[in-house]
Amino acid sequence: MRREHMIENIRGNQHRCPGESYTISDSVCKGRQRVSYPKCNVCLNKVEPASQSQSDVEPKLSMGIFKSYDIRGKYPAEIDDLTARKIGFSIAQFFRQENSNVKNIVVGRDMRSSSKSLANALVEGICTAGLNVINVGVVSTEMTYFAVGYYKYDGSVMVTASHNPAEYNGFKICREQAIPVSFETGIDRIAKLTKQYHPPRGEQLGKVILGDIFQDYKKHVLRFAKNLRHLRIVVDAGNGMAGKIIPLVCEGLPIEIIPLYFDLDGNFPNHDPNPLKPENLLDLQNKVRETRASLGVSFDGDADRCVFVDEMGRAIGCDIITALIAKQMLEKEKGSAILYDLRSSWIVPEETKAAGGVPYRERVGHAYMRATLREKKAIFGGELSGHYYFKDNYYSDSGMIAFFMVLEILSAKRVPFSNIIAPLKRYYSTGEINFEVDDKDAKIKEIEKEFSNGKIDYLDGITVQYDTWWFNVRKSNTEPFLRLNVEGKTKEIMEKGKRLLMNIIGGK
Repeated sequence: MRREHMIENIRGNQHRCPGESYTISDSVCKGRQRVSYPKCNVCLNKVEPASQSQSDVEPKLSMGIFKSYDIRGKYPAEIDDLTARKIGFSIAQFFRQENSNVKNIVVGRDMRSSSKSLANALVEGICTAGLNVINVGVVSTEMTYFAVGYYKYDGSVMVTASHNPAEYNGFKICREQAIPVSFETGIDRIAKLTKQYHPPRGEQLGKVILGDIFQDYKKHVLRFAKNLRHLRIVVDAGNGMAGKIIPLVCEGLPIEIIPLYFDLDGNFPNHDPNPLKPENLLDLQNKVRETRASLGVSFDGDADRCVFVDEMGRAIGCDIITALIAKQMLEKEKGSAILYDLRSSWIVPEETKAAGGVPYRERVGHAYMRATLREKKAIFGGELSGHYYFKDNYYSDSGMIAFFMVLEILSAKRVPFSNIIAPLKRYYSTGEINFEVDDKDAKIKEIEKEFSNGKIDYLDGITVQYDTWWFNVRKSNTEPFLRLNVEGKTKEIMEKGKRLLMNIIGGK
């Protein structure tokens, strides 16, 4: 990607449209604004209505949009274009406070109907604060991580609401080296800066630099899968970003892709963009059986997570995939660390140790997983939510790399996928069960008292372990739920534990 070929200066003079070399008269400028000329959205000199004071026209900022791992809310009720512009300015201020030499911030967006206008407003805010924006266009979230790491930019913002329904949108933020920004490491400060926002005056404006990163990204991803054979794979993109990325990356490979819902549509007309919901896998499972495919995979809306089904259409737990990929990676790097979230099956640490690795257990959430992956120099990590993390992917998660690693494993084994994972299905688990509970802390205290004879830890919520079963109950970081996971050495033990916990938690 040659930067000198990508520069679009949105600063210009008062009557020059972004990307145009000629000046225009004041009347032409105003006329273009009246008809919403496409470049007006990214112009820093457009005239805002001045008939009312700022306090009269601006809605009150909803502080609830600033979450543990991202900024997210309903559009336009909680996040609108004006809020996005303020947040962009605040993000730039935050980056400058962290590093006075910061210059270039990557901005990407997904296919949601509100993402384009939010991205334009965000870009305007960042540039108004004097930083340059590397606009990589409509991409998956992981591609923004790649852009920061590969081109050594200073940070990134992805406009997306990931797996949330169509009415939501928001921003995922990273620093240099694709280090995630969580509430504790910066989102709280961005929230305060946004709340205290004042319109800037006389700032040196930044530039928008258009970046085409697709070919470099494809080369990077395919480094993880070099020995593929012909396979028939059903891919459910869920009308999300995988519908754009999969055809690009798979072009020229001996992989036959059977597409489901590849049309980009932020209204998600076929099913929610959340592959963890069993009902959202039904079409994929049926198509795998119908076409006699080797495998099926479903991606979430921004394509950084994926869930697999075997050749019989049976869903595979993401912790089983974590154990499978860990074994594969440890064949080349014995003695390395492997990270897993505390909801994962006993199978992950057991298989990691058997393959010569060192397992590390971490709390739930990509900001924590990525930080610990970097700290431990772990080569790989996985979450029950379908996030898979790779040291050689700038310590970031990638659904696409996980997809190709599974294809490489399947290519090498030359047996049905169900045969490959059968030895890893030694235990029985509930999966994650959600309970809407009024007093979550009181319920956790009650559980602690009831199971005081077990081995207890509080890494994330409460985890209690016995010789034949274990469970975790934790408060959701993103939704008003208590979340329960139970695993046992037999189905009967698991079911008994599940009943005990459900009787205590109750919920709505």
